Amino acid sequence: MTEEAVRKPARVVVADDQTVVREGIVMLLGLLPGIEVVGAAADGDEAVRLVAELAPDVVLMDLRMPRCDGVEATRRIRAEYPGTQVVVLTTFADDASLFPALHAGARGYLTKDAGGDEIVRAVESVLSGDAGLSPSIQRRLLERLSEPEPLPSSEPAEPPDGLTTRETEVLVLIADGLSNQEIARELHVSTATVKTHINNLFAKTGLKDRAQAVRYAYGKGLVRPPAG
Repeated sequence: MTEEAVRKPARVVVADDQTVVREGIVMLLGLLPGIEVVGAAADGDEAVRLVAELAPDVVLMDLRMPRCDGVEATRRIRAEYPGTQVVVLTTFADDASLFPALHAGARGYLTKDAGGDEIVRAVESVLSGDAGLSPSIQRRLLERLSEPEPLPSSEPAEPPDGLTTRETEVLVLIADGLSNQEIARELHVSTATVKTHINNLFAKTGLKDRAQAVRYAYGKGLVRPPAG
């Protein structure tokens, strides 16, 4: 008997907050060879719970979901359940979606115009230890790698998303790993004032927690990884 004949189907969980889309993906996957859908989740929290219960091989993960988005769910799954791989399946192929997902641990990235064959290849690729990236995503990664690093500007950058200068300072200190008490000492303000600044900057940026704030600060170029 050949290896292909005895290979078990990949056990897959689908995570997407739109019911029609989620059910359509599940229906499509049910027609594909080598894939068995074992669960479906409507948000990131439910996806993490299903991974804990079902130990699937792969999660097909949407990115924009309520309560817990796909990036945060991917980070939690890869940290807590490393035997499960994540393939992003999303409408969005912009840098602000792509790179946080890959940094969070996604091994594959497809857009929702992907065909069944492409989904099967991505699932097989991540299970064999390779990356499951669509051709358009591979091209974007190559383009990004070939882009020259921007020269440092002598002009101070305008704070993003309407943040005040003080809110930006607090965000940078969060990204540096400081606690609220340490930020208060650094800026010579009260802890209550720090909390107010954090609530304001979270509201303006749509951030939900400090982990997202760190990714946001790096993504906006407010802080840079240490050299070496």
